[in-house]
Amino acid sequence: MNTTSNWNDFNDADAQQGGFDLIPKATLVRVRMTIKPGGHDDPAQGWTGGYATESFESGSVYLACEFIVLEGPYVKRKLWSNIGLHSRKGPTWGQMGRSLIRAILNSARGIQPQDNSPQATAARRIQGFQELDGIEFLARVDVEKDAKGEDRNVVKLAIEPDHKDYAAIMGMAPRAAASASYPAPAPQAALRPAPSGKPAWAQ
Repeated sequence: MNTTSNWNDFNDADAQQGGFDLIPKATLVRVRMTIKPGGHDDPAQGWTGGYATESFESGSVYLACEFIVLEGPYVKRKLWSNIGLHSRKGPTWGQMGRSLIRAILNSARGIQPQDNSPQATAARRIQGFQELDGIEFLARVDVEKDAKGEDRNVVKLAIEPDHKDYAAIMGMAPRAAASASYPAPAPQAALRPAPSGKPAWAQ
């Protein structure tokens, strides 16, 4: 068996392909989000597990997220965005991040944004950022300038079940409050990681 390889000879490597065209702005795509751990923890804020990242320049804290498109004409394409947790400039950035995470949970778990039933509020609670690592939801693609002034695709909005195209793309009907199967939220002191990797809201 020949175990040698031309690791140092790249003449037979395929030619580099041209860069991808941008995904058009406002395209809806189903994505899986993963978090690049930044090693920043603040137990007082509930930021544990090393998921958060702190900027050395600004002191801002965020989740560094990668989104991979799961299906359709842009399948396997990757997008990157940061979800804000804290900024020294004020609460706005952190509130925007909280709003996005709320919408991501609604999108992933089929919760109507106006549903404030006990079951829905339980589904919008997480034990930690590990519940967002690997979550799948419907995203709206946006376009913004990167640090070099070039256009790039980003994710700034999650599409919730009240959107007309949600059910068709996600392949799941939104859950009505009356028929939701979520349990009532447990007392905060009794919350613990769900067994077998099953999220607490789905128990």
